[in-house]
Amino acid sequence: MQFYSTNNPSLRVEFQEAVFNSLPADNGLYMPVNIPVLDVEFLQNIDHYSITEIAFKVAHALLEDSIPEDTLRSIIDDAINFPAPVVQVDDKTYVLELFHGPSLAFKDFGARFMSRVMSYYLNEGEDMLDILVATSGDTGGAVAAGFLGVPNTRVTILYPQGKVSDIQELQITTNGQNITAIEVEGTFDDCQALVKEAFNDADLNKTLRLTSANSINIARLIPQTFYYFHAYAELKRKGITGLIFSVPSGNFGNIGAGLLAWKMGLPVKKFLAATNVNDTVPMFLETGIYEPRKSIQTISNAMDVGNPSNWVRVLDLFKNDISQVRQMVTSYSFDDANTLAAIQDLYNNNRYIACPHTAIAWLGIEAWRNEHPEDQSTAVFLSTAHPCKFPEAYKGTMLEKVLVQTPFSEDAEKRSIKMTPDFESFKHFLLSTK
Repeated sequence: MQFYSTNNPSLRVEFQEAVFNSLPADNGLYMPVNIPVLDVEFLQNIDHYSITEIAFKVAHALLEDSIPEDTLRSIIDDAINFPAPVVQVDDKTYVLELFHGPSLAFKDFGARFMSRVMSYYLNEGEDMLDILVATSGDTGGAVAAGFLGVPNTRVTILYPQGKVSDIQELQITTNGQNITAIEVEGTFDDCQALVKEAFNDADLNKTLRLTSANSINIARLIPQTFYYFHAYAELKRKGITGLIFSVPSGNFGNIGAGLLAWKMGLPVKKFLAATNVNDTVPMFLETGIYEPRKSIQTISNAMDVGNPSNWVRVLDLFKNDISQVRQMVTSYSFDDANTLAAIQDLYNNNRYIACPHTAIAWLGIEAWRNEHPEDQSTAVFLSTAHPCKFPEAYKGTMLEKVLVQTPFSEDAEKRSIKMTPDFESFKHFLLSTK
């Protein structure tokens, strides 16, 4: 399978190049030249397959012969070695829990798959691979866990100072070895801008072998399709089809992967893109005007993105036709007060404890059903992080239960480099590590 840039459909690169040169020179994002549709027999019998068997089928269809079949199976078996349960919340609503991996966030699917793909392609004696990561919370911890100790790699994680939770910061800053954390005096968008500028800097690219572990990398997007098919398989076992997915959306890689799965044949009726007050996409779908803005800090910090990179991939899947996007995607935004009320409602009514991002996805379903009471479809909302990462969102009995589940010690030594969102400072740092 070859991949093209969203800014240049005539560009063609192999998967290995798309992985290591994660951002094309024209500043687009890589997408598969052909999106394969999975065979009908497989989809009809998907409920007979395990999550790793489903993942192999999907990955092999997308990658074709880019990785030998036996190697691809081994990569998937090693990377996806944790469950993703589909939990019933009420008669018509289920939650897909994606936080059972080592970093307690859905990013484990992408980070672990990517690290093993890169390790497969890296040859002994090659130049050091410098992996740059901007994180608004969960990506940093997942990438650190996925790449810790991987030979011939050096990971630099940029995160916004004071805008991630305490546990997220511990996951980013306490690793050592080949993981370096940079605490940026700014927002996630500032961190993301520094990473993108680094990829476009001639001096850096001449001196260092740069790649990204953010969701701009196609190797992050592909494994995120796996759990949509898995959720469909789990519910098909219960005789349930015709699903609506509600996705907590920040940089829009997660819902982009869901839409890619839909293009591959996943039977989905609708996607709901639920955001916090960083509502660039909901406003775009309402007005037709795309206006990136400075991100606003919220309690659902992993979604604090004012200019989501992966939105160009979503548009690309629909040939930039906003009317087609609107047919498949509806987007809602919710503030912190809505989020906290949703967390309490889910616990009071269903005894389910949701992280702030997960609560926003649930609110997306509630909003859709209020607008479309005639729609009796089963809905699945994605739970993207374990509640223990956000203790400040809970009180009383909920807080007690969350704290009991916290697996991290706050005594771990934090190691980070403070930096202003100034590219020359960041460039100097990267060159000094050569």
